[in-house]
Amino acid sequence: MAELGEVFTLVSSQTSSLTLALLLLVCVVSAFISAVTGGAGGILMFAALNVVIPLRMLVPIHGAVQLLNNLARIAYVREHIRWDQCIPFFIGCTLGSAAMTLGLANLEWQQLPLILLAGLIFYTVFKPKRLPEIRLKPRNFFWVGIATGTLGIIAGAVDPLLAAFFVRKDMSPKEIVANKSVMQAWCHALKVPAFIYLGFAFSDHLGLILLLTVAAVIGTRIGIALLNRIDSELFFNLMRAALLVAGARIVYQLFAA
Repeated sequence: MAELGEVFTLVSSQTSSLTLALLLLVCVVSAFISAVTGGAGGILMFAALNVVIPLRMLVPIHGAVQLLNNLARIAYVREHIRWDQCIPFFIGCTLGSAAMTLGLANLEWQQLPLILLAGLIFYTVFKPKRLPEIRLKPRNFFWVGIATGTLGIIAGAVDPLLAAFFVRKDMSPKEIVANKSVMQAWCHALKVPAFIYLGFAFSDHLGLILLLTVAAVIGTRIGIALLNRIDSELFFNLMRAALLVAGARIVYQLFAA
């Protein structure tokens, strides 16, 4: 992974200080968005970092940063975690991640999960009020885990998929942020052994990971402070707006491929 070392050298050099500053600012802003809206910050961070870091290296780097960032967010809202949702998700996500790591990513249908994800996002954002919210029973988060674990290995950012199942008014904003953060942290944690198995050396790029993580944690702290002051209706409107941006980017990605 010498190329990523070259990337780190590039963004750390004196001549690239503006590039580095912009990347760190994006990490702050994207983490702030995730803390306030519950989604879309991860995909914003992923898209911005992809300008500098090649895609095949970015997925594990982004996963490590998001793991540490989500752990920081969990520390602020841990009392709102619903383990009846999270434990089934953990099981499904582990199975999905393991299956994809062991070779399913080489199949020809890699775009299908993105198509399904885009459809789910646009249903969540634009569904008429008479249609029901997606309110899964806790045990059915197992299937969300399967989908998230599978998608996480090939697509990197998983927050739009999870967010589609949390636009539900039977949960408070803090419950949504807490449970999404726990699920995302689990998914990103699974990427560490997965990409080590696939030959990626995280230790070679620890400096870049930690630098981006510090910026993300700053954004998370600011966002959580605002979350304490935001009302539920505004929270869900912001969440739908963030999902719409994520869905538009997925459609662009599909047509640009």
